[in-house]
Amino acid sequence: MTVSSRTQVAIIGAGPAGLLLGHLLHQAGIESVILERHDRAYVESRIRAGVLEHGTVELLEQIGCAGRLHREGLVHGGIELSFGGARHRIDFPALTGGRTITVYGQHEVVKDLIAARLAHGGEIRFEAEAVALEDLETARPRVRFREHGADRELVADVIAGCDGFRGIARPSIAEQGLRAFEREYPFGWLGILAQARPISEELIYARHEDGFALFSMRSPEVSRLYLQCAPDEDLEAWPDERIWAALARRLGEGAAALETGPVLQKGVTAMRSFVASPMRHHRLFLAGDAAHIVPPTGAKGMNLAAADVRVLAHALIGFFDAGRTAGLDAYSDTCLRRVWKVQRFSWWMTSLLHRFPDEDAFARRIQLAELDYLVTSRAASTALAENYVGLPLEGV
Repeated sequence: MTVSSRTQVAIIGAGPAGLLLGHLLHQAGIESVILERHDRAYVESRIRAGVLEHGTVELLEQIGCAGRLHREGLVHGGIELSFGGARHRIDFPALTGGRTITVYGQHEVVKDLIAARLAHGGEIRFEAEAVALEDLETARPRVRFREHGADRELVADVIAGCDGFRGIARPSIAEQGLRAFEREYPFGWLGILAQARPISEELIYARHEDGFALFSMRSPEVSRLYLQCAPDEDLEAWPDERIWAALARRLGEGAAALETGPVLQKGVTAMRSFVASPMRHHRLFLAGDAAHIVPPTGAKGMNLAAADVRVLAHALIGFFDAGRTAGLDAYSDTCLRRVWKVQRFSWWMTSLLHRFPDEDAFARRIQLAELDYLVTSRAASTALAENYVGLPLEGV
């Protein structure tokens, strides 16, 4: 016998999108239940992006989840671009009216959000795997899920699909006119997390003849570094010594001071752009990676998820408090305008800094000319800075 329960908003997925949405709804007195197929330890240990836009930090402050972020996060006022043997700084506050970014790991954000939700009595059902979404065209959609071997269902007024690229939400509407726009890139990122002090106070994006490299950090003691590689790269061919040597070569000026240390994590990240449209089907709303994927070059994945749920929460509050449906009706179009701007920026950063297999000498010189223009034109630098710290939010 299937055990049934009821809530106002059923949220599938306890990643940043689902957790942020749950907090925003809680603040407005709207009940929600979060279903997560993994256990808590797994969710809190998933290493993902670590750059927060100015607006994402403000959102975490708004919901009371920024205490540890402000104690441990690293506020950055710019990034450096390395090419042609020199590094050039893009000054964010000077170009954007004082806005900055903060380096703070996504898994740390997730830990903070989970702890806060549980402390406020919010419900997260870990190891509860959604297996089917039903009655989406009605006022009482249902999520069927398996929890500890038992069949259960959650009936709601609205379902929020925040369950990532491989979740159940998007495939549930694939036959209802959903369009997918996708681009696969002919390279990946070989990334390491290392117990090594950062060589710079800010991120370094490097364009090199051997391929792209990125220097980032997670703390004053831990560095996060990436190298462009083949999408199917064999990690066995990259012992630690080869990785450190390639990083020192590609990062350019100042990289001789690169401190090596124990590699805590190593892996290859595929590069793709993906957008699903529309992001709504009747009472099901997609948010975060369930609706879109961006290449990591622009540091936008988690920030785009945060933007989605701010729009969705605002629309749901209007719906539950006053019966207004205009926000829900506009949700997909509002979000997709931002999604495509972010896709454009991430594609542009990726195209600007990576070596493509079929590029010739002409294309390489065009890259260098664009980089040179970027760092010598205030207008061009401002465009990069405005996108990097986060574009204004619509619909809120």
